[in-house]
Amino acid sequence: MTPPKPPARADRVSLWRYLRLFRQDILSAQPARLYRARMAEFRTPFFRSYLVNQPDLVRAVLKDRPGDFPKSGRVSEGLRPLLGNSVFLTNGESWKRQRRIIDPAFEGGRLRDTFPAMRAAAEACVSRLAARTGTPVEIEAVTSHVAADVIFRTLFSIPIDHAVAAQVFARFRDYQRSSPILNIAAFIPLPRWLPRFHARRTRTAARVIRRLIGELTAERQAAIAAGTAPDDLATKIMTTRDPQTGERFDTGEMIDQVAIFFLAGHETSASALAWALYLVATHPDWQERLAAEAGALDEGEDFTAMSRLKLSRDVFREALRLYPPVPMMVRETTRPEEFRDRTLPRGAQVVLSPWHLHRHERLWDAPDDFDPARWQTENGRTCQREAFIPFSAGARVCPGAGFAMVEGPLILSMILRRYRIEPAGAPPRPVAHLTVRSDNGIRLRLSERRESVPHPLEPGARAGRAGESDAPGAPEVRD
Repeated sequence: MTPPKPPARADRVSLWRYLRLFRQDILSAQPARLYRARMAEFRTPFFRSYLVNQPDLVRAVLKDRPGDFPKSGRVSEGLRPLLGNSVFLTNGESWKRQRRIIDPAFEGGRLRDTFPAMRAAAEACVSRLAARTGTPVEIEAVTSHVAADVIFRTLFSIPIDHAVAAQVFARFRDYQRSSPILNIAAFIPLPRWLPRFHARRTRTAARVIRRLIGELTAERQAAIAAGTAPDDLATKIMTTRDPQTGERFDTGEMIDQVAIFFLAGHETSASALAWALYLVATHPDWQERLAAEAGALDEGEDFTAMSRLKLSRDVFREALRLYPPVPMMVRETTRPEEFRDRTLPRGAQVVLSPWHLHRHERLWDAPDDFDPARWQTENGRTCQREAFIPFSAGARVCPGAGFAMVEGPLILSMILRRYRIEPAGAPPRPVAHLTVRSDNGIRLRLSERRESVPHPLEPGARAGRAGESDAPGAPEVRD
């Protein structure tokens, strides 16, 4: 069964039609030829845009000369009310300073330190699902809930049912529903003083989210001052000084960063996990292999169990390939550039599209098929190096990439260890809003595995059930 894919538009449409399609869904607004094109040019009355699929050009933009291709300010227009001047939107020295403070929180042993909180969130999710077996479950809502729980537990050491955490989660759903992926100023250059015409519901949701995050930040600052703060990600970030200036984030800056952690760490993880669950629901052979492999989780509750979830990592990686949470990234030229015998003028938009690159017909074998085994083939290993960028790459690679590659396979394995899942209802229709989601939801039916190992919180749980897969290991995702 080939996974669902949005229909492509006709090669030629009017600018007005293209803008309407783009605001509704950027994926179906693109022509089919982009799945084979090495590069494509789009012209509007206001700017030129170049979609780049050729691996050496992608590498030049993201890895070799990232300073020459800063993030486009057009993308930030729709996200500014929530994200302020977070690391996701800034460029130059401001961005470098932010990364110097943020990166240590995600280095090396920090993943091991956050693993118990991730596992606790996964166990809570598995327990909640017990009451929903036998009837269709909208799985995107489930993955949004557990991904938000992971963020709050690892960042602030509070579960999702904490009063403030629950309010942030509810308001973030309002923000998702009311905010288009791009603001009108992404298409038409507007002076800075002109209002950006964000919907009232979008502005209200962003304002409330930032106020609630501010409350959590102020409480943590007080706990740090009193010496009672837990050793979590928020404490690490708030106590880290810029090695060059000695400065820390102030309250406003910390609110900006927490907002992007929630957007990037919650929204993207929820999207990828929902698609991964759908893919294994429609491929029961892979589902059973993952369920057997998940027995490794009963041999211990520490971080070492993750090294044995090889198939789960490959399945999650394949979900990221087919449904990259962030389907397009936009950079801007700072000077004229020569790409494939074309001159890109200064200020041109350079679009890097994980959606098209991950399904490119000239690069991948059977690009539209769900095939986790591809990652152990020569084609898969080559494409992973050259044409797989779900977390971006180079200097601006997502600092939480390693975090996501633990969280996703862990939750996927824990769900499949307890439940069998199957599709329920119409196939999902992928669309791009803040991330790649389904326009009509993803509905699955869950049933208890009679032969499954008892849940770790239940009486009678013991280690040693279910054998490990003997599939060869897969490299960690590090772009």
